[in-house]
Amino acid sequence: MSARIVCTSILALVLGAGAPARAQEEPTVTNVKLLPVPGHDVVTFRLMFLAGSIHDPKGQEGLTALTARLMVRGGTQALTAAELNQALFPMAAELDVQVDKELTVIVARVHRDHLAPFMRLLADVVTRPRLDPAELERLRREALAEIEQRLRSSDDEGLGKAALEALLYEGHPYGHPVVGTVAGLKRITLADVKAHAARVFTQDHLIVGLAGKVDLPLARLVKIKLNGLPKEGTKPLDVPPPKPSRVKVLIVEKPAEATAISLGYPYELRRGHRDFYPMMLGVSAFGEHRQMGGRLFEELRAKRGLNYGDYAYAEAFTQEGGSTYGLTNVPRRLQQLSIWIRPVEHKNGLFALRAALYETAKLQKSGLTAAEIDKQKGFLEGYTRLWELTDSRRLGYALDEIFYGPRNHLGAFRAAMARMTPAEVNAVLRKYVRPEQLKIAIVTSNGQALRQALLAGAPSPAHYASPKPADVLAEDKQIAAFPLGLKPDEIKVVKASELFAK
Repeated sequence: MSARIVCTSILALVLGAGAPARAQEEPTVTNVKLLPVPGHDVVTFRLMFLAGSIHDPKGQEGLTALTARLMVRGGTQALTAAELNQALFPMAAELDVQVDKELTVIVARVHRDHLAPFMRLLADVVTRPRLDPAELERLRREALAEIEQRLRSSDDEGLGKAALEALLYEGHPYGHPVVGTVAGLKRITLADVKAHAARVFTQDHLIVGLAGKVDLPLARLVKIKLNGLPKEGTKPLDVPPPKPSRVKVLIVEKPAEATAISLGYPYELRRGHRDFYPMMLGVSAFGEHRQMGGRLFEELRAKRGLNYGDYAYAEAFTQEGGSTYGLTNVPRRLQQLSIWIRPVEHKNGLFALRAALYETAKLQKSGLTAAEIDKQKGFLEGYTRLWELTDSRRLGYALDEIFYGPRNHLGAFRAAMARMTPAEVNAVLRKYVRPEQLKIAIVTSNGQALRQALLAGAPSPAHYASPKPADVLAEDKQIAAFPLGLKPDEIKVVKASELFAK
């Protein structure tokens, strides 16, 4: 679905929805989604632009994210960045921005008592940003530090994820990190930022979401205050379909105390497709993010003590802050199935990789048991309700429905789960779980030695600190010898310092 089709499809759209109280639907306001919640005096804004890192020009990777950050964090024409923060502080207002592959979202919250002065500030941030050269340099340094100091040095989990996406989407619009590349960020000028803002942060790319103590007059007022944006922006961009290919491995070498493993492949399944909810349930039972009890967790951590966490994802996942929940408003037309195995002692890295491949192959061939599915249904019936506790998250899901459907995504998922049979879930897993297409990104300290071990294909037994039951040891022999069948041109070793350079 193109961005233009998405934008056209929500013209004249205003829907009421959400918990804890459902309000009646409001009359039409163009490109606004209202989520009235009686009794909530805090107003939540989500200004969603149909523009993301796929709109970065070649050679200027990171331009969309840097432009968005400069607009939101760099002050207004009337206020410096410091003065803007000082103005927001007494209101206890929140104002930030998130950027993904296809969307940029300005997220804000303020108490209704401060709504009028806050809206003036918000309108200035969006339509009259300061675009100060000094702030551009400050934010450029932050973005470079995110790559050079955080990703490459201190965040092996994030590095593994970013390396996997680079491997999955090589030569694709999704291929570079949202934050950009070192060379791309260094090339960006203030003139580039100004021109890009005029191309992508425009009225025809904007969908306004409002939640809390909101109504139709407020929606109209917000639209009026944002009329200073350029009316029309860049044309929609295509997102090519996935190209099936066999297993490939990218080994990222850096000083590391443990090995981090990320696996995955792009696929066509996404929310709104009839197979997505069975897939969502099945993958959750295989390994829900930061939760115990999934099959991967049970097999790798609980039984064998190999590592901290083993999780699987039916769609691209970014954790929201310090929670265990995924961010809303990161929809993608091309999705991915991924698996995270981390951190693992180096001596068990190859065994853990084989264990993940072994379990994925079992999942595709034999599926889940009825007991596993029933257990996960019970867990998700309650857990998914935590995902929609705040107005901001409910509004985020409501806006995501513009891309995906169906309406009331989490409620529809719970209703669908109640009807699902094990046979239906396993049929979908057989259809979409594709071990033969897995791409593998590994962050470790001795890349060349791991490459040689992968090519040799010799058994890689686990090294345990304590005795294990006989049945575990018997299965370990199968895992340790699980065939890899890799060829030299399918395994690449790079230094972490070389990743995302250009």
